[in-house]
Amino acid sequence: MLIAHCSLITFPNAKLNLGLRVIARRPDGYHDLETAFVPLPWTDVLDVLPAPAGQPTSLTLSGRPVPGEPATNLCLKAYELLRADFPALPPALLHLHKVVPIGAGLGGGSADAAFALRALNEVFELGLNSEKLEAYARRLGADCAFFIENRPRLALEKGDVFQDLTLPQLRGVSALVVYPALAIGTAEAYGRVRPAPPAEPLAQSLARPLATWRAHVFNDFEAALAPTYPVLAATKQRLYEAGAAYASLSGSGSAVFGLFEGEGPRLTWPAEYTVWSGKLEGG
Repeated sequence: MLIAHCSLITFPNAKLNLGLRVIARRPDGYHDLETAFVPLPWTDVLDVLPAPAGQPTSLTLSGRPVPGEPATNLCLKAYELLRADFPALPPALLHLHKVVPIGAGLGGGSADAAFALRALNEVFELGLNSEKLEAYARRLGADCAFFIENRPRLALEKGDVFQDLTLPQLRGVSALVVYPALAIGTAEAYGRVRPAPPAEPLAQSLARPLATWRAHVFNDFEAALAPTYPVLAATKQRLYEAGAAYASLSGSGSAVFGLFEGEGPRLTWPAEYTVWSGKLEGG
């Protein structure tokens, strides 16, 4: 019988995509990708604890509104996924305080699911290693597996096959992330993009100096979404005018980020925008 020995509060963090090339459509409906994920220390809060005797597993929510019923949330799906293989898994109470914007290309929902797996593994002492947790995470979403080890990695195929990546260019670099109060659905974004092989492997592009990324590191969704959402290009241009060494859309949108040598600038944005700034971890 599995017995919980603790409760656990975790802080699921967002991610940034450094480049995102959509190479080809796959027979399973997904796309072959080439991108680099880096952790972004903009976090939700997830609390996992054993349920009192007689109470079923449940998820409560606070903070930023989350679409859909709690029963459909990936955090509960993570619990059910584990319970299918561990029938003795006791009921758990999960509380998610949502901070990271939804539909922003920052991976917030995927991070919540991955951190739920990690927390349940620890709270109930399931003994799952990173490889096994990544296998569960892949079943929840294409980029969920990244958040198990949660370090800079090159992501291939569906975005869930990883290679080690060293990015010394990010040492001392600050990020300014701007969410322009616009949620772009993944299906819409992929419906607009035209897959094509890149001229240069992303790993080779990212090996260049940060100051040259502007000419070599691209996100294919920018050109696909710009005609419909001109605010994306306008936000990117403003970041460059403020001195960004590199600026880009993250994921399939709609957050736009700028990377700055040293401290980032203090800029004024419309009241409905959500903005995060801080240091990245590189190396």
